[in-house]
Amino acid sequence: MSKAKTNRIMKRIVDAVMTVLLLCLMACQVTGEMAHEWIGMGMTLLVIIHQILNRKWYSALFRGKYNPYRTVTTILNTLLLLSFALTAFCGMSMSGYAVPFLYGMAPVSFVRRMHLSMSHWAFVLMGFHLGMHIPTMAAGLRLKNRTKIVLTGIFACAGGIGLWLFFRNNIPAYLFFRVPFAFLDYEKAGWLVFFENLLMLAFWAFIGTRAALICRNTLQKAKR
Repeated sequence: MSKAKTNRIMKRIVDAVMTVLLLCLMACQVTGEMAHEWIGMGMTLLVIIHQILNRKWYSALFRGKYNPYRTVTTILNTLLLLSFALTAFCGMSMSGYAVPFLYGMAPVSFVRRMHLSMSHWAFVLMGFHLGMHIPTMAAGLRLKNRTKIVLTGIFACAGGIGLWLFFRNNIPAYLFFRVPFAFLDYEKAGWLVFFENLLMLAFWAFIGTRAALICRNTLQKAKR
């Protein structure tokens, strides 16, 4: 197995584990505060590993031409990294279990609201990021057209439900600093919390997939 292929597989594994940890982080009422903090530390470590695996991408940032796909992914990756960094910093600034010695690095009233917003932005951008990679991964499966249509329909339905949940759970209020605290339902079954978060993630993944396809079609038209 070539080094490039091994690196690509490693990045896919890291992406998958990060997605699972992200769903766990968004289910704080299920995991509890202590587990939430330690999962957050694990997520921070994986983000660092992911950047190391992507070091060639960083070295090529100012080289070559920028087509629509490369432009979108560059902006997306930059925003995602920024949201992860701010989420981690704010989380550690009010840590009571994982890194309590870092408590108070910044005013708690500020980092609480910033952590709430940035964590939800990371959730949205992560879904979009995953969606941008789906067309490439699907191309390797060599699916029949009928199968693609069925899977796209299922994906769209899941995303539609996810969009409804996104607004029902008042996520935009968290994104735009409208509320200082998350209003969590501790009575809701744990599996349902994870399932709803997965559906909301599916919506943004669906949007990312559509964006990737639009970029690809635009590039093909430009070449023709």
